[in-house]
Amino acid sequence: MLNSPYQVYQQSSVQTATPGQLIIMLYEGAIRFTKGGIEGIKKQNYEMANTNLKKAQAVINELLASLNYDFEVSKNLSQIYEYLLHLLIEANLKKNDAFAQEALGYLQEFRDTWKQAMKASAGQTQTAAGPM
Repeated sequence: MLNSPYQVYQQSSVQTATPGQLIIMLYEGAIRFTKGGIEGIKKQNYEMANTNLKKAQAVINELLASLNYDFEVSKNLSQIYEYLLHLLIEANLKKNDAFAQEALGYLQEFRDTWKQAMKASAGQTQTAAGPM
């Protein structure tokens, strides 16, 4: 049951998002949780670190589940996502934020790439439709 207007907005955003927008949302969630894990490690708040790093892992598992293996790139992304999971697990086990920092860099790079691809795709769609 949704209680707050923010929760209603979030659910509506997810339900009306395109597949590309959903992927960006997943990356942004993984980034937010990874940053929370890093903060927890730095503050030596290991419960906070554990909770956030596990949430980041769950998001990456969703990214893994979203892959379409009909495309060659999915096999490569699968390996990268597995590596990201490894980094987050290592960060959590060893309470060493260097592993999470590396994962964070990749996540931010992938998110930015998806954003650029979405913009390029929108530009091509608009060009194909002609001037309005």
